[in-house]
Amino acid sequence: MSEHTTPSNSGKPSHESGGFVKSVSVISTGTGEGHREHIYGTRKPALWWIFFGRQWVPIPINVYVIEHSDGLVLFDTGQDRAVITDPDYCPAGLTGFFFRHIFKFHIGPDETLTRQLELSGYSVADVKKAVISHLHCDHIGGIREILHADLVVSSEAWEHMLQPDSERHSIFRRDIELPGAKWQRISFQPTDDPSIAPFTHAFDLMGDGSMVLLPTPGHLPGSLSMLVRRDGAPPLLLVGDLCYGLELLERCQFPGTGDRKALRASYAKVLALKERMPDLVILPAHDPEAAGALSKATSTSSGVSPDSQKQHR
Repeated sequence: MSEHTTPSNSGKPSHESGGFVKSVSVISTGTGEGHREHIYGTRKPALWWIFFGRQWVPIPINVYVIEHSDGLVLFDTGQDRAVITDPDYCPAGLTGFFFRHIFKFHIGPDETLTRQLELSGYSVADVKKAVISHLHCDHIGGIREILHADLVVSSEAWEHMLQPDSERHSIFRRDIELPGAKWQRISFQPTDDPSIAPFTHAFDLMGDGSMVLLPTPGHLPGSLSMLVRRDGAPPLLLVGDLCYGLELLERCQFPGTGDRKALRASYAKVLALKERMPDLVILPAHDPEAAGALSKATSTSSGVSPDSQKQHR
């Protein structure tokens, strides 16, 4: 475990920093189903929709793959298939009881992180870093397959995991504090980069301005997003579970879980960043439209097809 407070160099213009990013693609470690009230929000009490809600919404479990000149970077790692193959995956007692009622998983044999990377022309050995937007099980499920890589998480998210009730929030320390895991806790540093206002704190992941981590709490304490700046292509903002769809963000429609005050503040910052960067493409982790939006943003940037861009070099 290490802690990093590297000053942000995010002030580099995108045409200087973005050249380090060769390609961005998305893979999926299966699909899930969440209660409609969970995805779209509701005024109903949580206990009511958890146990009596009957409308389920299918959503992908996405992992974003960024090919950088210094190596492969993942944004999140998906869900461990053990959730459907291991009868002991769910915690015992009340926590496991709630967990089984909140989310359903559908993950095939070819939908592991390792296999999905292989199908995209990569190997898990290529992965240099994995940025974890937050520590829910469907975002850390692949870390067992990349224990050689640096696992980047915010200090706030790590501290939240250490709280005695974190398992109630689907944060399972047994799957996070793995022997040999190379966790790096990062702290956001002050930045005067006007291009990312109103964000006043950031963390430059690669030290070249191409991937900048931004604090976007609300879904969980310490949740973060990643701004990806590419040469000659629209910038991307990977937002994890800040929202479940772009249209929900634009309408300021909050999901059924999370800290509404923190979500409101993070929504406002992201929408203000979008105003500053009109071509910004916002990509939530579970948005069914995200893969298409990324494909469009990639194929229109240089006349190169998404399939040819993600071929392993």
